[in-house]
Amino acid sequence: MRNVINLNKGWKFIQQDAGLPAAYPTDWQDVDLPHTWNAVDGHDGNGGYDRGSYWYAKSFPTPKQPLAGGRVYVEIMAAGQQATVYVNGEKVTYHEGGYSIFRADITDLCKDSEDNLLVVNCSNEYKDSVYPQSADFTFYGGLYRGVNLISVPNTHFDLDYYGGPGLTVTPKPCEKCGGATFALETYVTNPDENFTVLYSIKDPDGKEVAYACRPSDSTAVTLYVPDAKLWDIDSPNLYTVTALLQRRNEAYDEVSCKAGVRSFSVTPDDGFIINGVQTPLRGVSRHQDRLYKGNALTKEEHYEDAKIIKELGANTIRLAHYEHSQDFYDACDELGFIIWAEIPFISVFNKDPAAHQNCISQMKELIAQNYNHPSICFWGISNEILIGGISQQLVDNHVELNKLAKEMDPTRLTTIAHVSMTPVESPMHHITDTISYNHYFGWYGGKMEDNGPWLDDFHAKHPDLCLGMSEYGCEGVITNHGPEPACKDYSEEYQAMYHEHLAKVFDERPWMWSTHVWNMFDFGCAARNEGGVAGRNNKGLVTMDRKTKKDSYYIYQAYWTKAPMVHIAGKRYAQRAGETTLVKVYTNQPSVSLYLNGELVEGKAAVDHIAAFTVALADGFNILVAEAGGVKDSTTLEKVETEPAIYTLPEVNERREGVANWFSAVGDMDLSAPMEFPEGYYSVKDTFEEIAKSEEALAVARKAVKLASNFDVAPGVGMWDMMKAMSPESMVQMAGSMMPDGFLESLNAKLIKVKKA
Repeated sequence: MRNVINLNKGWKFIQQDAGLPAAYPTDWQDVDLPHTWNAVDGHDGNGGYDRGSYWYAKSFPTPKQPLAGGRVYVEIMAAGQQATVYVNGEKVTYHEGGYSIFRADITDLCKDSEDNLLVVNCSNEYKDSVYPQSADFTFYGGLYRGVNLISVPNTHFDLDYYGGPGLTVTPKPCEKCGGATFALETYVTNPDENFTVLYSIKDPDGKEVAYACRPSDSTAVTLYVPDAKLWDIDSPNLYTVTALLQRRNEAYDEVSCKAGVRSFSVTPDDGFIINGVQTPLRGVSRHQDRLYKGNALTKEEHYEDAKIIKELGANTIRLAHYEHSQDFYDACDELGFIIWAEIPFISVFNKDPAAHQNCISQMKELIAQNYNHPSICFWGISNEILIGGISQQLVDNHVELNKLAKEMDPTRLTTIAHVSMTPVESPMHHITDTISYNHYFGWYGGKMEDNGPWLDDFHAKHPDLCLGMSEYGCEGVITNHGPEPACKDYSEEYQAMYHEHLAKVFDERPWMWSTHVWNMFDFGCAARNEGGVAGRNNKGLVTMDRKTKKDSYYIYQAYWTKAPMVHIAGKRYAQRAGETTLVKVYTNQPSVSLYLNGELVEGKAAVDHIAAFTVALADGFNILVAEAGGVKDSTTLEKVETEPAIYTLPEVNERREGVANWFSAVGDMDLSAPMEFPEGYYSVKDTFEEIAKSEEALAVARKAVKLASNFDVAPGVGMWDMMKAMSPESMVQMAGSMMPDGFLESLNAKLIKVKKA
């Protein structure tokens, strides 16, 4: 029988490119898996992180084989981002892609009577043919999901096909009879006439409800389960499917998985439908890293993340921007989430055919390894890939990836996440089954009020397309506060106000098949330096350490949960000046009563899940209590003469003054006149990469981008690799009404004074 041996304990590691050791390296550092060398520097705010080629070593005894001819595989659960595996000094395999399972047969390299040396070289260095090329998150290096040995007889369920389990299960409900069919297939290595495959299906209570037998060289079969219990968001019923490889009266190998019976579809007008019920998907995106642990998470930590999201009331998760841990997919199966799973084809398109082959390989791994998870309903093809523009090659590559996904899995739908600047009319819109946009109106560009009209306009122009919102959000730092929250002040209050508006926008548009907050948790992005917290993207509804739920978390809980809840917002805005202050209360109940220092202030109806009160605090400390539907929440606020300086970032006022100074420097220029683009001079139509060839032109563009987005754009700085293919024109188009009239014209007027070399 199969024996899976966990090798996570007792590794040696060296954070140097020391080369392949000839013997077990006793002088290397002791580590256990999961492990990443970027657990701290991947998000500590020091402006960068270690992207290197480093080495792991482990001694292991050869597993004993009860039968002659048995095989031993090494199984790497993930290695960021490229990995080479050696056994006893011999190269076993090389793998590109930092997020998927890969295996190799090491039988012939194992020694009979003594310990073996397993060495893995991991690299998170940039490689031209490996995605992601560049993106707004940290590419952690290391063996961050663990390593196993798998010992099997010579005849066994397949271990070689793109890291898959060797078993596919395709359940389908029978609407008329109330039962379900389970199309089962296993893939047997070295089958012969002596072997058969025995299939068993057990219901959610553990009772066997179907059984079948097939010869090992023709294993496909369809089983019928009467009175099947459906897998649904609120009732995620899971069946256990087991395949047993039998040689006469002896069991040789066994694989099993959980499966769920459900039907789903998407239409442009009704949105997402599961088991015949219209169910708008409203949820979050998730990155896999944690504070000072990076992406080296335990099973318990993955499950904790899923439970925090379930408590929010979300029914969908977009797993960005790569294949996630099997532990997290299992948690989603058990808790009832609808999952969008995707490959890291993101931000920067590489025309090299080898890069496209890497996309194909990662798509095959994603689908082969995760086909059986009932929570997954969508395969994501790419994310924001039009940042650098469009080409026929880019379109063709997407067509090929979509075709591959449909061939490997015709039961699921495909989708794509478009960058905000993707035109309303685009050849990219008719490739995948559904589409979504990443819009940040009210943060990177425009106003939050732009979201609803844009969605309605797109829906009217394309009534045949299924439209969702794959990303939206803004930064919220829980030490930043103020009575007049505004875009780009990084305050918890503006983030909450933004999500109050967007939650309402989406609630009023059930035809949108999905919406995904960016992001559920703050996550590592070593290149960022915004809002007083460097090294991280702070758009999470929850802090990176999972310790603090921001106010924006609770507005979604008010919209999405049924159990009575009430939450007083602004608890960290604890010291307040002024004669009166605004107190917002979120609830899923029809009305709220607010008490100040034991006295009823007022009872108010909740409008769009918010009851807002104007409160006159007494000097010193004040106790507030909110009551709604039999549940209560309380906080203590202090009335002060002057609010703490830490509440307001100096850069907020500096940026506002910078915009004013920018225009004063323009002088009497007529900014309403048509822009000119003289030949041989720079302009807003040039890419940043072209502009960077001139120090003078780059200085002008760099200042403009800082004012427009608070990003620093220069070679080797921040997210240069993502932004270098953009032009100031396209970037300011994204910013939209966020920038004052005439800003782009004034930038162009400055650039056309600089002659190209």
